[in-house]
This record gives sequence, structure tokens and C-alpha cells, in this order.
Amino acid sequence: MNHPAPPPRSAAASDAFLTEATALLGERGLTTDPDRMDAWLTDWRGRYTGRALALASPASAAEVAALVRLCAAHRVPIVPQGGNSGMAGGATPDESGAAIILSLRRMDSVRSLSAEAGQVVCEAGVILQTLHDVADQAGMRFPLTLGGKGSATIGGLISTNAGGTQVLRHGTMRAQVLGLEAVLASGEVLDLMTPLKKDNRGFDLKQLLIGSEGTLGIVTAANLRLLPASLGRATAWVGLGGIVEARTLLRRVERALGDALEGFEVVPEHCLGSVLAHQPTARAPLGERHAWNALIECVSPSQDSTALREALEGALAAAMDDGLVADAVIAANDTQAEAFWALRDGISAAERALGPAMQHDISVPVEKMPEFILAAAPDIEAAFPGTRAVAFGHLGDGNVHFHVLAPGGAVRGEWEEAEGKAVSARVYDLVTRWGGSISAEHGIGQMKVDELARLHDPVALAVMSRVKQALDPLGLLNPGKLLHTLSTP
Repeated sequence: MNHPAPPPRSAAASDAFLTEATALLGERGLTTDPDRMDAWLTDWRGRYTGRALALASPASAAEVAALVRLCAAHRVPIVPQGGNSGMAGGATPDESGAAIILSLRRMDSVRSLSAEAGQVVCEAGVILQTLHDVADQAGMRFPLTLGGKGSATIGGLISTNAGGTQVLRHGTMRAQVLGLEAVLASGEVLDLMTPLKKDNRGFDLKQLLIGSEGTLGIVTAANLRLLPASLGRATAWVGLGGIVEARTLLRRVERALGDALEGFEVVPEHCLGSVLAHQPTARAPLGERHAWNALIECVSPSQDSTALREALEGALAAAMDDGLVADAVIAANDTQAEAFWALRDGISAAERALGPAMQHDISVPVEKMPEFILAAAPDIEAAFPGTRAVAFGHLGDGNVHFHVLAPGGAVRGEWEEAEGKAVSARVYDLVTRWGGSISAEHGIGQMKVDELARLHDPVALAVMSRVKQALDPLGLLNPGKLLHTLSTP
């Protein structure tokens, strides 16, 4: 049985719903103004544009719950949306105009913070950068960051189980969530906010909701873990001859620095060159260009980072003596360290400026990643002449962003829908063959929903479909995302 699609509504039925929704949320909480809605109808990458019946912006979990019940009564689909910074089209409505966008951006309160307990309770609309700032003021930090921290919201990060550059040490968003509050498709509020280290009362329902992309429930708040602020820091930019050498260096630094190693990113020469061309004020960290670069971040609770820097310097010097490293520089201060990270964080925007491309957020086991890149890049370039395959990102946790740039002269929008789809299918076939995942941290959204159905374990797909059917029998929560091609026996 396919997940049910809401029946077409008449104009009178739509008007009746909008009248009730406006009475519930007020004019500030509901709009049908095209100008106010326009910015939220297209995804961040510009790949998907839809239409919506209205933009709803509730101010509390109670309002979300009441709105969901109203949508159920009128059979109105709901597309939850945080910062609209997703990479897989998961927060963009379809072209029917039947759904409402449910924005959580007004729910942006930090309810409480306890440095002693290492916990912060915040609503779904809190922006990641804001959370970082609030934690910093309390002498703490939230151990997850990514390039879109200025727009990504806590609810969106939870719904996609976001990763970022600190997963190597601290894990994905799933590891940061101690408790959760969510509104189910029934309009019931699920309160799982109390953090317990040991709790064996059946299923861990919060883990079911994390990463479900708004298809099982709408996250309204979370209890998140905090760590003491890192006072010491050592950041290095390293030039390498190849990606295999990068993996070897990763293992050496892990042995030398232990838990102090927090990030290990790889950047090929092509990506660095793209950023330097795209950002006129950017500067290359090293005097010469290298085939591959590694960005290494180590942290310490001690304000005196001398020992940390010496340990990292010693590991790099030994690697250089062995011919593993061509050149390296350790940031002299936080300003220089942030300049290194700006180069890494600027890759996506710089690559996008080059023209059409297919971006793939994939993972394979860390020990296989260099060989995968060395095999997959030439395979794609040979199969699709004129393309350029580049990989960059989180080597330390086995996740790279595998971008395939279109041939010169390709028309943006047209190439992606034609040859680009065949490119992605081949990339995902290769990833599956290497025992990896077609989505490491960006989610499935609408971009990968057909490929998930084609390549994922059919038993796992059937279980996911049955869970969806049980929790959202009307199929109103984020239709067309993650599960829309799935069926139950």
C-alpha cells in the first residue's frame, strides 16, 4: 500500500482552512503574501522551487500542535522548515501548492542553560551560531559546527542528523541530543526532554525522530549537551602529495594527540584554487601549491596551549622527516586559524560559482576512502567526458563531499536534469559497491529519495515505511521526502 496522498481540495475548502489557521496563529503567524513567502519556496542550492498554500510561523509548541491538528482535519500537508539551508531539498514544498510551510524560526528561545550539568534547552528555531554564542558566554561550547552555522537551526540539524567538522571527536547531532520535544502527526506533543544516562523503558523514541527529516514528527525543542570551552587550540595546514598520505597522517596524529584531535579535513588543490579565486582577500597558507592539503584542529582544556602545539609540531616534523608531509604551518593565533577554516568552509560556494555541478554527500569506511576517491574520480570523468570530479571534507570520519563539475559551456539547470542525474546514479552505484552510504550528513530530502529506494536494503526500507505508516497514517508530514516511493507489503 502506498502512503496516501491527500485528495485535491476545492478553493472553498482551502479558504475555510486558511480562515481557521489565521484565527489560530494571527496575521503574524500565517501569511499567504507571495512576497513574504517567496524566499522560502526555493532551496539553498537553487535546485528545487515549489508553491505553498501558506507560510505558518507558530510561536510555541502548543501552537504547532493546534496547527497540526487543524491540518489533519482539513487534510493539508505540512512541510517543516528551519533555516532553509538544507542540501537535499528536504524543506521545499512541491509544485502543487497544496501544502503549508511550517516555519520554526519564531521559536528561537534558549529556555535554560546549566554549565554545571553541561546542558542547554533551546527551541527548534535557535540558529546554531546563536547557540555557540550563548554557550561561549557561559564558558561552555556546543560541540557541533558547520559552514552554514549562521543560518542552520537546531530543529533542522536534528531532523537531518547533521554532522560537520567535529564529528571525528564528538559525533553527529544524534550524539548531542539528550532530550527532545516534538509534535506528532496526531497533534500530540511528545515530551522526551528529561535527560537520563540510563533509561530502559522501551524504544528510544527521540532517536527515531532524529534524522527522520520531519516525516515522523516536528521537532519543537531539544535538550542538548554542552562541553567546557576549549581554551587551548592548535590548528595546522599541511601540504601533501596524495590522499593516501593524508590517511596515513590522520592515523599518526591520532596516535600522537589522542582525544585532542578534533578535526581532520582534506582539501585538494582544485578546491583550494577555487576558493582563492572566489575570495579575493583569501591567501594560500603555504608558499607552494600541493596536490592535497589537510586541515588539522586540536584542542585542549588548558589555557596554555604550548604542550598541545609542541605535540602537533612534533607529529608533523616526524611525518616530514619520513617524506609523508611536503610542508606545514601551525596557526600562530586564532585569527590565522579562522583564516584556515574560512578556506575550508568556502569550498561549496566557490565550487558553485564555477558553474553546474552534482554534489554528493557520501561516506565509506575511513580505511577505504583514499582508494575510493582514486578509483571513483577517474571512473566518473571517463564515463562523462569533460566533467571534473573533486572530493573534499571530513576524512577523519569517512565522509567526503564528492562533487562532479559539468563540462564547460553546460547550462545550469539543464545539465543537472539531463546528464547530471546519470552522473549521480553512477556515483551512488560506486559508493554502494564500496560498502558506503549515499547520504552521510545532508539527509535524503527529495534529491535522493529515488536512489534510496533503488539502492538501500529492501528490508530496512519496508520497516521504515511501516513506521511512517504507523506515525503518519494520513501522509501529511513532509510528503515526497525520504519515503515517498516506499510502500508497505
